[in-house]
Amino acid sequence: MSMNLFTNKTLGLVFTGIALNCANIACVLAQNPVETNPPSADYKPAFDGQTRISGVKTTTPLSVSILNEKLDRPWAISVLPSGGFLITQKGGNMVILTADGKSSKVINGLPKVDDSGQGGLLDVTLDPDFAKNRMIYWAYSEPQTKGVLLAIAKGKLAESETAIESQTIIYRASPAYGGKLQYGSRIVFDKNGNMFVSTGERSGGDIRIQAQYLNSSLGKILHLTTDGKAVAGGPFAGKADARPEIYALGLRNPDGLAINPQTGDLWEAEFGPKGGDEVNIIKPGKNYGWPILTYGTEYSGNKVGDGIQQKEGMEQPVYYWNPSISPGCIAFYNSSAIPEWKGNLFVGGLGGSHIIRLVIKDNKIVGEERLLEGKGERFRDMVEKDGSLFSVTDNGKLFKISKK
Repeated sequence: MSMNLFTNKTLGLVFTGIALNCANIACVLAQNPVETNPPSADYKPAFDGQTRISGVKTTTPLSVSILNEKLDRPWAISVLPSGGFLITQKGGNMVILTADGKSSKVINGLPKVDDSGQGGLLDVTLDPDFAKNRMIYWAYSEPQTKGVLLAIAKGKLAESETAIESQTIIYRASPAYGGKLQYGSRIVFDKNGNMFVSTGERSGGDIRIQAQYLNSSLGKILHLTTDGKAVAGGPFAGKADARPEIYALGLRNPDGLAINPQTGDLWEAEFGPKGGDEVNIIKPGKNYGWPILTYGTEYSGNKVGDGIQQKEGMEQPVYYWNPSISPGCIAFYNSSAIPEWKGNLFVGGLGGSHIIRLVIKDNKIVGEERLLEGKGERFRDMVEKDGSLFSVTDNGKLFKISKK
């Protein structure tokens, strides 16, 4: 049976079992869910469409190219006003690439990092007024006398683009911990020029409960000024034994953080344990449940805690995956170059080795697609520029995905 595709901004129809999902300008035939493997845990979702939504397929012909394949464990990518890229490398330095992906400059002289495990030089973000002040902000795992912690630093990119001047550490996510996993660490600026910073709960069974503690920085979304202070009027400001910079709590390892440019909502993606990777919409003062709630299990297969997925006073994920896809980053597509992608959320899969496209309608996920399957890459970070998606991978490559 064949059916012509057509365009409609709001239509969503079902004809004799053939579903049509329409988002923005493109309408595509709904398919079976893209995930066909059995879940790690047989938990029931809280609502229809919370997992394994119908698959969709991009109808626009795409071009996929590799612009660079000599990066050294890249972790984050930001776009410079010149059109080039500023990229962190896990071992402790940054590189600048030209717009066509060619290597240009190397920036050394940054603070010492502990790059064992999941640590190292992590996220980097430009100041909203970078064109005027040349300030950048970055996250890294900082070795301490006892353990390691996530630190946030800032400095001015020198005119030579080979050094960061006036480096200052503005925040440390304490307590330090001896483990080498789950730092989180994405940095996103809000419309007022303040920062949202994600922090991991550091994984260990003896510390992850601190994701629920208001006197700990771990497993949180923080709201900070550019000096690393709490933004005034936070949801826990003035509360006894609470850190005023905490914006939301109960997160495991939030490696994805982005603001939806169409709605202004803050979206987050995090690793579950064995299964239960999540996408959340972050609201001030809300508790996202970890380690009380999860749709995953321990890596041993045992239940986490009491093995519950819902509890009053704790938020449900907008969407989750089971088995895991290991969401390393998220980015919204806000260009009209590929109209059917506008407003979609893209998720870089690490363990899943693909990029996921999520179609959103009224803050619900209504379609899912897998891109670049079979490449064998772990997609660590992603950014949209001039209608194309650019992604760095753990294998040291810079991919460009654009309209053909």
